Amino acid sequence: MLNILLADDHPVVREGIKQIVSNAYGQVAFGEVNNAKELLVKLTSARWDIVLLDLSMPGSNGVEALKRIKHEQPELPVLILSMFPVDQYAVRTIRAGASGYLNKESAPEELVQAIKTVLRGGEYISPAAADELVLYARHEGDQPLHKQLSDREYQVLCGIASGKEVKEISSELALSPKTISTFRARLMEKMNMKTNAELTYYAIHNGLV
Repeated sequence: MLNILLADDHPVVREGIKQIVSNAYGQVAFGEVNNAKELLVKLTSARWDIVLLDLSMPGSNGVEALKRIKHEQPELPVLILSMFPVDQYAVRTIRAGASGYLNKESAPEELVQAIKTVLRGGEYISPAAADELVLYARHEGDQPLHKQLSDREYQVLCGIASGKEVKEISSELALSPKTISTFRARLMEKMNMKTNAELTYYAIHNGLV
């Protein structure tokens, strides 16, 4: 029996993934959660073979949820399933301990192959993600401004560029408004920008929002 913990806040997406995986493996037991808080509770409720993790869930950024999983159960493989473009999060999630990164628009066969690869102890990197990792390795010191930000700084950047207020961002990331303001000041300094309008223009121009 294969035990899969499925973390995604869209029931239709979860049902689709369950059907694809069940057709490939037969007997599969699924645990389902739709937010980061439930994920961390469910993580300790059973022995899981793999976690399929969406990056965008209520209560926490997916990268932070990934870090928590790897901190509590470092040997548990985590496969990221996301709608975010590869160039936004692939490198960040792999560096944080993910065993693979797959876009939700991938074919069902690729999802099955990715799960099989990860369960064998390997890492599944799609061609697009592999290209991004190569570019990162070759030009680590010459990356776009947003790729030089920490994960938290990047999350705050995307929140600001999406038109969210500090209180809303702090609620989503479970941090105080003061901490969010500190991250904002740091990323402003790193990017040599002074206003939210500049950040928003940059984020839109670079396809971050």
